Amino acid sequence: MSSDFEGYEQDFAVLTAEITNKIARVPRLPPDEKKQVVANVEKQLEEAKELLEQMDLEVREIPPQSRGMYSNRMRSYKQEMGKLETDFKRSRIAYSDEVRNELLGDDGNSSENQLIKLREERAHLLDNTERLERSSRRLEAGYQIAVETEQIGQEMLENLSHDREKIQRARERLRETDANLGKSSRVLTGMLRRYLFLAERHFMVFI
Repeated sequence: MSSDFEGYEQDFAVLTAEITNKIARVPRLPPDEKKQVVANVEKQLEEAKELLEQMDLEVREIPPQSRGMYSNRMRSYKQEMGKLETDFKRSRIAYSDEVRNELLGDDGNSSENQLIKLREERAHLLDNTERLERSSRRLEAGYQIAVETEQIGQEMLENLSHDREKIQRARERLRETDANLGKSSRVLTGMLRRYLFLAERHFMVFI
């Protein structure tokens, strides 16, 4: 896995954490500040999408046998991106002037049901924000585990490579030993034949 992918992951984690914080603040901001923060979040969401595209390209360059884990991580990042965009849309309209006027009326009067609806919208937004923060923490923990798993896998591959080199050297020594034994066997066979030949001639002389 390239160092570029790891860098993109770190940038994505930092960027999404900033976006999450700003999304939670949007409904409580005054109109002028809210407009500025909304524009900033929109820009950061585009940056996050670009990071995902770069990460996707990096994953495609990873060998197929090692690609599975990173593809799973990419799916998690894309799901997180989708949740961020959904929560951002909800935060923009949760307490917007348009929604408030629609629910309360131009004169600012509201019925009990309308107030209950506002409270439910607020509770729903806060619940989504909390879930997003928990998801971000789980994602960070998963990233650490993935990095550690990758390091362990790399060490195992290096050990296997060393073991294979040792086996190859042992095979080479075995082949050399076999060749030497073959030579020794031929020499001994020749010596035995010569000994038998000389013994036979010596015996014939005595006869």
